[in-house]
Amino acid sequence: MITDQDEKSLKTVVHKADFCVVGGGLAGMAAAVSAARRGISVVLMHDRPVLGGNASSEIRMWIRGAEGENVRETGLLEEIALENSYRNPDMNFSIWDSVLFGLVKEEKNITLLLNCSCCQAKMDSTRIVSVTGWQTTTQTWHTVSADYFSDCSGDSILAPLTGAKWRMGREGREEFGEDIAPETSDTHTMGLSCLIQARQTNHPVTFRAPKWAYHYTKEDFPYRINFSSPEKWTNDNFWWMEIGGTKDAIHDAEELRDELIRIAYGVWDFIKNGNEVEASCWDLDWMGFLPGKRESRRYVGDYILNQNDVRSEGRFEDLVAYGGWTMDDHDPRGFETKERPNIWHPAPSPYGIPYRCVYSVNIDNLFFAGRNISATHVANASARVMGTCALLGQAVGTAASLCVRHHCQPRDISKCHIRELKQALMEDDCYLPWNRKEMDAVMEGAAIQAAAGNDPSRKTDASVLMDGVERMVDGIDHAWEGTTGDELILTLPQKRAVRFLRLVMDSDLNRTTWKEQKWYIQKFPTKCNIFLDDKPVTVPGTILKSYEVWLDYGDGTFVPFKEVNNNYQRLNKIPIGKQIKRLKLIPREVWSGCRVRLYAMEVLG
Repeated sequence: MITDQDEKSLKTVVHKADFCVVGGGLAGMAAAVSAARRGISVVLMHDRPVLGGNASSEIRMWIRGAEGENVRETGLLEEIALENSYRNPDMNFSIWDSVLFGLVKEEKNITLLLNCSCCQAKMDSTRIVSVTGWQTTTQTWHTVSADYFSDCSGDSILAPLTGAKWRMGREGREEFGEDIAPETSDTHTMGLSCLIQARQTNHPVTFRAPKWAYHYTKEDFPYRINFSSPEKWTNDNFWWMEIGGTKDAIHDAEELRDELIRIAYGVWDFIKNGNEVEASCWDLDWMGFLPGKRESRRYVGDYILNQNDVRSEGRFEDLVAYGGWTMDDHDPRGFETKERPNIWHPAPSPYGIPYRCVYSVNIDNLFFAGRNISATHVANASARVMGTCALLGQAVGTAASLCVRHHCQPRDISKCHIRELKQALMEDDCYLPWNRKEMDAVMEGAAIQAAAGNDPSRKTDASVLMDGVERMVDGIDHAWEGTTGDELILTLPQKRAVRFLRLVMDSDLNRTTWKEQKWYIQKFPTKCNIFLDDKPVTVPGTILKSYEVWLDYGDGTFVPFKEVNNNYQRLNKIPIGKQIKRLKLIPREVWSGCRVRLYAMEVLG
């Protein structure tokens, strides 16, 4: 039956939350999940059908982060990477999307609004009251009222909607004393890219370019394709197909996308039909129609990170995240110039990023995380990469939960609660260089001893598990090593109420157990191109797969409490909820071999 309607207004749904996050890339996801896990209500508004931003199946950029040994980002990003290695051994992007989707949907404190583009904000002086987004799939307006907001949209949509201070373009050399900045300021940024993905087959594949694709010769690819090694191109995701830095990365995005598509199909036509590289059995498996952006609006916070901070390692008192990618500055002309597409200006790995860079200087309740933090163009050339963005998002989400707890504004955390924020981040397995995690108060006077499984009377000190450093740092490995069947016994001075057991495994941060994988899979949990001889990844072999927890309630005897099987995560928090005097951990199985390596074992009150 047909229903006639004369309704002139569209449906509006109103949400109330403690915290609203706009943008569901890795930074926004980390902000939403970390806040929700600490007990506050969250609405996550994202304008795409899948989560992940530049890392999603729609764009497929590698997750870059700190470079070097023992500096891999942990916390939520490592949790995601390990979930992916367990569930997605072939690095399939459709399954990767489900890993990201599941991380958010499994949090009961998060309301997820996909396909919802933020386009309005209501203000009360210098405070955001609500934001409104248009959801295309349901033709519905969603209005979110919240106490705190975080813009993780990349393009900083809340800046023009709220009057928050922002910058876009390159600072002149003299403003911050940055010797790699241009002599004078300009409006140029790094450009956009539409990536492609190729698949190797066991037979010749024909490619016929569309008429509107560009046509290239060998002379169009200096510094882009290594013609001395005909198969070297297969290790590339064609990031250098980049334009737009001399235009407006936001308002010109549709025009730039059209141009990037013409470039991409032209590049693939050259690869396949130019007779300069070996690609006869390669097929174009995927073409990205959503450009990945490197830079646009950057917010202004209480502090603006600059080149000199990066170079001097950023040892800030309010350090809440770190970077370690080079200051990878791209030529704004991108593919339109035959000069080098980028310059890797060196940066220490790690260097610290202060909390003062992730909240607004003039909007009282506005956080931000991702490539839009308060940084100069030069510093942002390093801090913009997604591994760093995820750390910044987790810092922001954790800070928002403290704001709710203490009924304060983001700036107040910097003044009064920065130590609490840092300790909360480290409890959640975020590495903060030059900082140590403090033991929970319930651990005061505690001791940990290890007993060999074949000789329980032979006990050794295992206090390294309480030293607050949970990886190798400066050549010193802070792990306890033993074998399956050994016993670790944690003894408290007297019976105490314990809420959780916290364990930190060795997740093989350098991925040495993935030696057979191509270098980009070793570093990041997604593929570039797809090879016939690709091998599935595995859970890092150093992770403790199964173990037993025994408790002594104060009468001097241990009783079994919990058996954990098929663990593949680095951070384990086991609910206890009892008064105990001692706790015993018995490692039973590691994913590979029999050596057991742990970085932390403590109880939380």
